[in-house]
Amino acid sequence: MTDPYINRIATAVPRHEVHGAFRRLADRQIGDARTRTAFARLAEKSQIDTRFSVLEPDAEARGTTDGFYDRDRYPSTGTRMARFEADAPALAEAACDALGLEAEGPRITHLVFATCTGFAAPGLDHWLIRRYGLPGHVERTIVGFMGCQAAINALKLARQAVRSDPEARVLVVNLELCSLHLQPSDDLGQLMCFLLFADGCSAALVTGEPEGLRMDGFRSALVHEAREHITWRVGDSGFDMTLSGLVPLTLARALPDHSEAILDGVAPEDIDLWAVHPGGRSVLDAVEHGMALPQGALAESRSVLRENGNMSSATVMFVLQRMLADARPGQRGCALAFGPGLSAETMRFTAV
Repeated sequence: MTDPYINRIATAVPRHEVHGAFRRLADRQIGDARTRTAFARLAEKSQIDTRFSVLEPDAEARGTTDGFYDRDRYPSTGTRMARFEADAPALAEAACDALGLEAEGPRITHLVFATCTGFAAPGLDHWLIRRYGLPGHVERTIVGFMGCQAAINALKLARQAVRSDPEARVLVVNLELCSLHLQPSDDLGQLMCFLLFADGCSAALVTGEPEGLRMDGFRSALVHEAREHITWRVGDSGFDMTLSGLVPLTLARALPDHSEAILDGVAPEDIDLWAVHPGGRSVLDAVEHGMALPQGALAESRSVLRENGNMSSATVMFVLQRMLADARPGQRGCALAFGPGLSAETMRFTAV
């Protein structure tokens, strides 16, 4: 059976840097002094310097320059989906151009597209086929609404395609416009969205050619007692996220029980590369503690968080991109990403 490899990864973010503006936009909504103090403390500890969005904040940080957000008016779900449909192609194009898809397009046999922040039909999969000349018979799969862990599920599908057809060439695209789903609120949990989330896109090529990162195996883990800690539901005014402050503690406690299965019996100290989805600074701290990792093991994840924030499913691909560029042949790795449920999707890999 053919081994599948992630040969190349390219990434892109929009041009508007929004971290400071979104912090101020959230702060303007808080009426309670204690909540404002708590939010300011979380902001200082976030370890995020920059984030990017398709939306341009106005100079006073009261909303956006085009009126998409206003201090007193936030858009409907339909308006948000229309904006996703309008803005997603340019961001996808930036990542796919960097991947070299202009030349690769006609050879692609499978397309896997993952997102949890925007839906339309015909959607971005059709646009990619037209834009890059993918064959009309390309096999398409959309991974929808699985949250930040969806990149691992998309790679799992790519792996199965290559294992079933050694000639398969799979394009995997993760595109998230998280900034389209901010909600007016003075609830601390909702305000975290203003502090963490951002927009980004990744594009990857998966084939049976022995180059890049070999995908060795996948494992899912569900923490049933924490199923409401992360939720993501369609509301009348956008998608409503619940992100409990208990998530880091729950992960730190649950991961030791799942570690042996996730690593297929390999000891954590024998893993060279840890590509952990940077859902936030406290999430990375929890994984570091729960898996008993040495200091510095999550350096790439922390760097992606600092420079880009949480871009949902695209984020772990930003981490893997850095590892693919710098890894030495033979190094073993583990990728972890988390999502609604509370659940984790994981992938073991080896650099070649």
